[in-house]
Amino acid sequence: MDPLSWIDDQLHALEQQQLCRQLATRSGPQDARQVVLDDQSLVNFASNDYLGFAAELAGLATDPTWLADGWGSGASPLVSGRGQLHEQLECQLARFEQTEAALLFPSGFAANTGTIPALAGPGDVILSDARNHASIIDGCRLSGATLAIYRHLDTDHADQLLHQHAKARRRLIVSDALFSMHGDIAPLEQLAELAEKHDAMLMVDEAHATGVLGYVSPRPAIGDRATWSQHFKDAGYYTARVSKIYHMGVPGGIEKGTDGADDPASWTEKFNSQGPEWKAPGKGETLEGNPDGKKPVVGGNTFVVVEADGGDLVHSDGRTAAKAVELIEKHKEDTFWLGVGFVRPHVPFVAPSSYYPPFLPYSTMTLPRKVPGDWDDIPRAGINYKTSVNMKMDIRRQKKAVGGYYASVAYMDAQVGKVMEALRKNGLEEKTIVIFTSDHGYHLGEHDFWAKVSLRDESAGVPLIISVPGKKPAVCHSLTELLDLYPTVASLCGLESQERLQGKDISPMLDDPAHTVREMAFSVAPARKGFLLREEKWAYIQYGEDAAGGIELFDTKKDPGQFDNLAAKTRFAPVVARYQAQLAEKLKQVRNNDLERPATK
Repeated sequence: MDPLSWIDDQLHALEQQQLCRQLATRSGPQDARQVVLDDQSLVNFASNDYLGFAAELAGLATDPTWLADGWGSGASPLVSGRGQLHEQLECQLARFEQTEAALLFPSGFAANTGTIPALAGPGDVILSDARNHASIIDGCRLSGATLAIYRHLDTDHADQLLHQHAKARRRLIVSDALFSMHGDIAPLEQLAELAEKHDAMLMVDEAHATGVLGYVSPRPAIGDRATWSQHFKDAGYYTARVSKIYHMGVPGGIEKGTDGADDPASWTEKFNSQGPEWKAPGKGETLEGNPDGKKPVVGGNTFVVVEADGGDLVHSDGRTAAKAVELIEKHKEDTFWLGVGFVRPHVPFVAPSSYYPPFLPYSTMTLPRKVPGDWDDIPRAGINYKTSVNMKMDIRRQKKAVGGYYASVAYMDAQVGKVMEALRKNGLEEKTIVIFTSDHGYHLGEHDFWAKVSLRDESAGVPLIISVPGKKPAVCHSLTELLDLYPTVASLCGLESQERLQGKDISPMLDDPAHTVREMAFSVAPARKGFLLREEKWAYIQYGEDAAGGIELFDTKKDPGQFDNLAAKTRFAPVVARYQAQLAEKLKQVRNNDLERPATK
């Protein structure tokens, strides 16, 4: 059953009663006397512009768009029309959100107090997160619906309330995506699953998450500028994506086999590798938020371990390796750029059961050392979004999480081996540059943190292995950034230089392991407005461009585990001041790009 099907019926009823109004677009400014709606000139009896300033000031505008549309107070768009600029903005917002349409409100408060009462009313039930924004709360109150508050981020409690209100006319779940006062991220996949399970509506306030969280194609921002793979494609290479390169949600996007935020212009061909993820048959346990052990295996960005039945090809990564091998064999006579995106070891930790024995029993897994008062000297923004405490994971579950992660790595590693063997068998081993890397690191209990998002070394650091034919194996210690890979590989393959790129060619390290590419690496954690400047000795972390969220400073030579935050200690004030100035300059450099200028390849 579609929980939104009633909307069409209600709109039809309003049309029958001649109460359904359509937005009209205003041509030019409205004034106190007349307004032009859909090219029809009408006498204006609805304006709030009692003194006629909207039209008068429009005549003073130097910008032709202002002159054409006017400004100042008029009336409700439903009464006297919306401006052409408003209509254009709605179209732009719809394209940005990759949705059918958008409706512009003057504020987030107006959006919530206008939308929620339109979706629910007397006889309905609204389920609201306990820490939802005040505008959501006001919208719920204005609706006249029964309000049921579920504990913050607790989808089990929301599930219980939905069962309790099963006989309500309609049910609406409403939540912030990113809770602005706490920095918490809503479990949107689980909420979507709950809504589907109970035939409920789901409304998400993205005010604090838009542009920060979520996956969208980069193409609207970059225009016709060539991505890394597109640059090679334009040079005559066969380019292909297999599975998770441009981001797709895990596990949802993998379960469905969807493209995610893909960029079609980058590829000659693309292939998605569908897999059952947490739904795979086998021995599974939900570790997160399940202290009594009663929760079944669940989906979403959740710590789950599944010792799965069947072999490698049951799962996405096995299918990805098989497709990559197939493409290598098919295109061995061609020059190719192949992006192979393995999912594991992303949660849920799902792998064939054959990969688990080396890590059993889970009780033998070793956890990082825990330091009493570890969080006492760091700002709230520096505490990871997943901790042993908020995930309700005791020591047994923590050790099982580590074992599940290792088994997932072992499974993924085996798939990488299949790709490497295909290169060898097809005589391409000495003709192919191979790069093994990741988009982020991972906490496995360090500081009682789990998963990614933090700016500590465990999360900000990534593996980077580059194999280049003719180059001797070596270990390089220079700091680098992932954006260095584009110009590096282009240079190694003899392609033209891309001057607009901010990355650096790191290929000199392949001949001289002591070569220094960067004295400092830069990383960002957008959800918490965090910035990292990492040098060989120092790790400087700042939350907010004005440091309003706090600062962390670690001497990584003396304190490699990053336990002692030196930022507040007087003798380190000059170091902090130096990094604050360096960060301000770095942000200027990063923003000095050509994205606001006409696109060029």
